Amino acid sequence: MLKVRNTMSGELEEFRPLEEGLVRFYACGPTVYDYCHIGNFRTFVSVDILRRYLKYKGYALRQVMNFTDVDDKTIARAQQEGISLRELTDRYIAAFREDMKALNLEPPEVMPRATEHIPDMVELVKRLEARGHTYRSEGSIYYRIATFPSYGKLSGINLEGNIPGARIDADSYGKEDVRDFVLWKAPKDEREPRWETEIGVGRPGWHLECSTMSMKYLGETFDIHCGGVDLIFPHHENEIAQSEGATGKPFVRYWLHTEHLIVEGEKMSKSKGNFYTLRDLIRKGFDPLAVRYALLSVPYRKPFNFTFDGLRAAERTLQSLRDFRWAVRQARCEPGSNPTVAEAIERARRDFEAGMDDDLNTAQALAAVHRLVREVNIVLSQGALRADDRHQILDLLARFDTVLGVLGEEEEEMLDGEIEALIREREAARAARNFARADEIRDLLARRGIILEDTKQGTRWKRKTSLN
Repeated sequence: MLKVRNTMSGELEEFRPLEEGLVRFYACGPTVYDYCHIGNFRTFVSVDILRRYLKYKGYALRQVMNFTDVDDKTIARAQQEGISLRELTDRYIAAFREDMKALNLEPPEVMPRATEHIPDMVELVKRLEARGHTYRSEGSIYYRIATFPSYGKLSGINLEGNIPGARIDADSYGKEDVRDFVLWKAPKDEREPRWETEIGVGRPGWHLECSTMSMKYLGETFDIHCGGVDLIFPHHENEIAQSEGATGKPFVRYWLHTEHLIVEGEKMSKSKGNFYTLRDLIRKGFDPLAVRYALLSVPYRKPFNFTFDGLRAAERTLQSLRDFRWAVRQARCEPGSNPTVAEAIERARRDFEAGMDDDLNTAQALAAVHRLVREVNIVLSQGALRADDRHQILDLLARFDTVLGVLGEEEEEMLDGEIEALIREREAARAARNFARADEIRDLLARRGIILEDTKQGTRWKRKTSLN
């Protein structure tokens, strides 16, 4: 049974969806004014792990992840570059999709843009107006949080000392501010994007966008809402106030939040020179799937300290897993099965699932995988792996990777005639104790991208990857 720590209750709770067999969940997506940094992707990877494990458990999914393509940041960046808002956001939406593919993030079922849901946002504001939650000032519409007595139930924020009538007009603001927030913003100058609507000329506030898109595609009450811990207040708190204020129904049943990422023990910032996008890391030569491995290696509820030493270790570890898969596939096996291996396989499956069921404890799940590798490597070294074992190990690795998403595809390529002949010549040279020629051939094959491994069962080969 999957258990998750619900931010709303602070407790570890059994996960049971509203509708049997179907999970409806929402994840706050990127604000598309720049490339996403690795802190953003720590959250997106954790959401992807949740998505994949729910599928592993047999659930059908309806996941929504939005694009915030109109807010203070996107508008300011478009004006700075002298281009339209749509041109700017199209660029960074395309970049985000490319980064998703590089990190092997599965695309959600729905990825809506805020600007394509303006009429829906207007309707939500009208519902809030009808229920007495709003007021107008200088052309903008604000949510009066005093009309929602349970405001603060997610974050535990203390409302004492709140300034009546004080307003927050910006789309984002500091955690110390607990004041009425904007739903619909009147334009400040002629350059701002605007929509002519029943509630006036203007554009939506950031918080309104997520409430509208989540309820449109998932219903007024749905199962899971995800995001980084930095969104608990004010963004998710405001989403609850808007959504429940309009519907009178519970908004979300389980809230899951990913902890912060820091870099080399410090907060990531451009001024410190420790600010990295995924693209920065790829340009430095790192495998994006090693980045994914590093990001998921620490459970999502724990802070993650990103270091380059840690990333290089993740590359080595990931390559060792790929090498293990290759070694199992290439092993020469007698028919039948080895009871020791069968026991190791069942223990790995059980421990992997126990870890993931415990609030998506990826560290425990990975430990189960690595224990399996150690145990099977001993059997391989003894030449005791059997044909049934090989199929079961490869099937289990593939099943684990439906959750982890790090191994990548294994290329099945045949050696060409020239290389086959060189390998045979090398074997003959070794038999004749002509080790100089044998080493020369090994070096030649290495330059051709072929790595050789001499074992008791004979010479194995593989094609060189960028991580070798």
